[in-house]
Amino acid sequence: MAEYVLKSTDARTFTLAANDALLGELKYPEWYSYKALLALPDGTALRVEPRGFWGTTIELKDEQDAVLLSFKMHWNGSIILKSSLGGVNRAFVLKGKDLLEREYVLLDRQGQELLTIRPKINWSKVNYDYTVVSSEAFEALEQQAILVLMAIHCTNHYISTSSALLATAVAVSI
Repeated sequence: MAEYVLKSTDARTFTLAANDALLGELKYPEWYSYKALLALPDGTALRVEPRGFWGTTIELKDEQDAVLLSFKMHWNGSIILKSSLGGVNRAFVLKGKDLLEREYVLLDRQGQELLTIRPKINWSKVNYDYTVVSSEAFEALEQQAILVLMAIHCTNHYISTSSALLATAVAVSI
């Protein structure tokens, strides 16, 4: 097991660290954007961008435009991720762990919990910081930093979508 910490340095940038070592950065070009950039300490730069007319599928691409990972919302509220990181095809599910969605989990195809994601609102920046706890099975995977950063991107997507739905429901009821 490992513990990862993601701090929002401003409203659009998250830094990923474990054991005081910087592992990567997730940066959004603007607020509430599906587009993002991932930067790793070795100089690797990856892009996250929506695909298609409606942009319902989000893709992680490398510098040669190869799709390394994609995700989209499932009808039941979970997010389905399809990954080819490390040359191995895998599927994951990100969903709320409890009814109030104070924690999120990343599961593998067999339903084994790989990551537990705990958001904590940072009121001074009006954004979230995250603590992510991994399982031994997750630590056996390749490219953990990219997976953690993408799990946070999915969690941000999940939270912003849920917030928008809640705001719409409140506005309609007034």
